[in-house]
Amino acid sequence: MNTDLASNLLTARAAQTQQSVQIAVAKKSHEMEMNLITMLMGSTPSAPPPGQGLKVDKQA
Repeated sequence: MNTDLASNLLTARAAQTQQSVQIAVAKKSHEMEMNLITMLMGSTPSAPPPGQGLKVDKQA
């Protein structure tokens, strides 16, 4: 009976550890994706003001 209890506790602890690792990996993945998005958004130029950029000046 003690062996069954110990085995059940060990199995439960292993499942808890695995779930904790999965959560940590998901959080880190999300953090990395958000950092990438922030980096990409920072490098894109902003839109020109209204009325600018409608025609191409070929004389320049």
